[in-house]
Amino acid sequence: MSFINYSSREINCKIVYYGPGLCGKTTNLQFIYSKTNPDLKGKMISLATETERTLFFDFLPLALGQIRGFKTRFHLYTVPGQVFYDASRKLILKGVDGVVFVADSQIERMEANLESLDNLKVNLREQGYELEKIPFVIQYNKRDLPNSAPLEELRRQLNTLNVPDFEACATTGQGIFETLKAVAKSVLSDLKRLSR
Repeated sequence: MSFINYSSREINCKIVYYGPGLCGKTTNLQFIYSKTNPDLKGKMISLATETERTLFFDFLPLALGQIRGFKTRFHLYTVPGQVFYDASRKLILKGVDGVVFVADSQIERMEANLESLDNLKVNLREQGYELEKIPFVIQYNKRDLPNSAPLEELRRQLNTLNVPDFEACATTGQGIFETLKAVAKSVLSDLKRLSR
């Protein structure tokens, strides 16, 4: 559902970071923002109410190239993790081009991961999308913690669609850009396929 700005010759793509509360979505965006060239990014905006926060910023990567003479600008969003902010999550998913599911690797967070993944599927369906048909990658965050579930177990329970997945530690930056590059490339391939 990318938006084309003909005057600036840009294709605007929306990538949403989804996952349970405190899994590292915000830390992912903060890390990406801190490492992105200031000339290529907009301001990071935090929409905060008393009890929830949504982060957003956009950037223009030079290395990913153009599509039919148009530059590609990515808009990155996080959703509030807590289940009772479902209305906000649905709104943020409107017009999504790609999704990064950030899973919390801690063994005791598996149920929260599964609930959040089910919630993502339901909310996408309500918007007219199917998870199987949009650019989608999974990030297993917090791999540095001693109570991390084995990678095979995370994959078995969460990656039933066999999509690209990455081990990460958002606080150090491990796996952050690999995750972003994978979802961005998938979004661009989708755009190229649709523009033929």
